[in-house]
This record gives sequence, structure tokens and C-alpha cells, in this order.
Amino acid sequence: MWHVECPGGECMKKLIAAIKRAPKIATSLAVVAAAVLVPAALFAWGPSDRATFTMQAPAPYVTFNSITDNPIVGDERNFVRIKDAGTDNSAYSENINLQAGKEYDVFVYYHNNASTTLNDEAHNYAGIAKDAFMRVQMPTSVNAGEKARVTGFVGASNSNPGQVWDEAYATASSAFNLKYVAGSAKVYSNGAVNGQTMPDSLATTGAKLGYEALDGKLPGCNQFAGYVVFKFRADQPNFELEKQVGKAGENKYSEEITALPGEEVEYKIKYKNTGTSQQDNVMIKDALPKGLSYVNGSTYISNSKTNNKWDLVKEETITGKGLNIGSYAPGGAAYLKFKAKVTDNTKLEKCGVNKLVNTATAETDNGNKSDTATVVVSKTCDEKPCVPGTDKACTQTPAELPKTGADDSLVAIVGLGSLIAAASYYIASRRTLN
Repeated sequence: MWHVECPGGECMKKLIAAIKRAPKIATSLAVVAAAVLVPAALFAWGPSDRATFTMQAPAPYVTFNSITDNPIVGDERNFVRIKDAGTDNSAYSENINLQAGKEYDVFVYYHNNASTTLNDEAHNYAGIAKDAFMRVQMPTSVNAGEKARVTGFVGASNSNPGQVWDEAYATASSAFNLKYVAGSAKVYSNGAVNGQTMPDSLATTGAKLGYEALDGKLPGCNQFAGYVVFKFRADQPNFELEKQVGKAGENKYSEEITALPGEEVEYKIKYKNTGTSQQDNVMIKDALPKGLSYVNGSTYISNSKTNNKWDLVKEETITGKGLNIGSYAPGGAAYLKFKAKVTDNTKLEKCGVNKLVNTATAETDNGNKSDTATVVVSKTCDEKPCVPGTDKACTQTPAELPKTGADDSLVAIVGLGSLIAAASYYIASRRTLN
């Protein structure tokens, strides 16, 4: 287990001093020494079957982070730690719970375990790591209930194995985007590289380690060990969009209004960044339905760039391809307004009530959202009298003649009886003749 009593920010000072007094005993691993740690065997590292060594019996070749009894770090296979960047050094641990908008520090420890006796010319410099490197990786996003694995890799072109790795974890209670903070990685050791900024390739293809320089040359022994700290941010992008409408000039807005044919209405759209990351190139579009037409020169915007005053927008694109309203930091907002005209009474689609619903949409790199507003307008239709013979659409079925005598059914029965009687008479007369 790793366990060192060392409060907060004093750790680094004490451990650097310890390295200078006894450089072959410990490295300046403030971040590890300050942690309250758990048994290394509980966590994922690799290769899991690599050979291990001790301080008294170091490796006879170049290998990394495989000593199990380092007096400062304990089992070196457990070499990745993570903490909230806003806390002191004592908060490093194997797992943290992510919170929206916060930054986190991750350290990765490195130690070439080759015996110091192999570093000299007599041993053909066999203990010096060549092309020593570090690389870190983590997912770009994590879903609610998942653990994001933050992995550190350390190795060299002449090490055995070629690289070793370890993981720390970030648990998400909701969905997050994870972003490596560019320029945040720094290396700490007892060498000339102490305090230098590592290239951002650390989080992609990897970056070289070193002692006198970040040149990939790293001698064996604890005095040449060190660690790298970098930051990442847990972002939770989000935004809101609201759409309302009112009669032009009244400055009163709601989700639905009633207007007259030919009247002008005014739409107001609100966009606000409610997340924890900046949103760039936000696009606002508004799709007008049939029965409404855009009024040229009527689009205005209000945001921080206009000192929150209404400013005329030259581009007449909000109801077409859309309007790019720029970039907005968390909490940033913009308002837009424009006018539309209700069509004439004769051009409305149907007689009676027409509901003209249009949709505003905000398009961002983090998804799209829409909202609607409704204009209710009634179409008046003239009812013309129907004159048969003068209008094909006015063909009427002749009215039923008035009934003045017996019922039709009775007439039918009487008629049928007469027909039967006549037929019987005819047959009887023919028989008499024969």
C-alpha cells in the first residue's frame, strides 16, 4: 500500500528536499505520497504477468514501474491517480465522481527500474532507456452511470515489456464530455526537465520523457524517476431556446396570438447557453408557414456584443439558410426579433380559423433544439345564393311533388290488382274460344 503522512501542498517541498538529501531513495512524487491509497492488486494494470522487482534487487534491464516496495509509492504498478483540481494534494485517489464544469488533475508516475550500475560505459549504457515516452488516453464522453477509464502508458524502445499501463476512474452520475486541457501537462523530477510543459501530443501519440532534457533518454534508478500531471475538464453542454410572438409595435409576446389578415406580427427568439462549455457558431433558423411572409429589414439581435441593445442584422437569412449568431460561453445569451406579415384574406388556405405555426431552431455542435409560436387568423368567406341553371356548382335535385291523393304504396297495390284481373280475363276468354 502507499501511505505517507504529508499534508496538502507541503508534500512537494518535503519530497524534493528528500530527493536532494538522498537521491537514490525516493523521487519527488508529491501527488502519490499525499494520497490515501488502497491495495494495488485491486486495480487494472498491465501487462499483469510482467516480472516485478524490489528496491534491493532492481531490474537487470530497462523496464518501467515494476518495483513493488518503493518506499514512497509502494507498488509502482499502480501508478495513475486522479483528483479534483480544486482540492489539495491529499485528495488523489483511484476514482473520483465527476461534476459538471470542474477540472481534474491526473498524474502518471514513471521510473526506469534498471539497476544504476548499468548506466555507465562499462556496461555499455544498458540501463539507460531509449526513446522513453509517456502517453495518456481517456474517452471523449461518458454516459450516466458509467466509469471513464483514464489510462497512462509508459515505455521505451529498449524496455521489456515495451510499455506498461495503469488506470484511474471517473464516475459519471449523468452524461459528460471529457476534454484534455491543452498546455496543462507538466513534468516533475530531480532533473533539468523539472517543471517543463509537456507537448499536447501526450494525449494523442505520446511525448518523450527524459532527465537532462525531454529527449527520450532516461537512466535507471529511483533518482531519475518523476511524474507528469495534466488536467481534463468534465463538460456538460446544454442550452435552451424559447420562441414567442406578438403584434408588431405592442412589445407583448406569448406562445399564441390572434391576428387579422394583412396584419404584421413580431417574433422573439431567446437562445441561452445553460451548459458548462462554450458553444461556437450557433445557428438560428425560423421556418415560416404558408400564410406568413418575412418583412425585409426587420431582424434585430441583442447580446453582449451589442451591449444588450437591439442592433439591426444586415443578413436577411433567418427564415432561409439561418443566421450565425456567434459563440457563447456558459451563461451567455442572445435575443433575436423579426417581423412577418399575415397574408391577405383571399390567400388564406381555408374559410374560418387558420392556425399558422412556425418553428425556430437553434443548431449547435451539441445538438439542435426547436420551439414554436402560433398566429391564429380567421378567413371570411362570402356565401353566394344558389341559382339553379346559372352555376354548375349549384345543381339541385328537384323538390318532391306534393302528395294530394292516396299513398304511393296503395296506388301501387291497386294498379297491380288491376293488371292481374285483366290477365285472368284474357286467359278465360281464350279457353272459351277453343
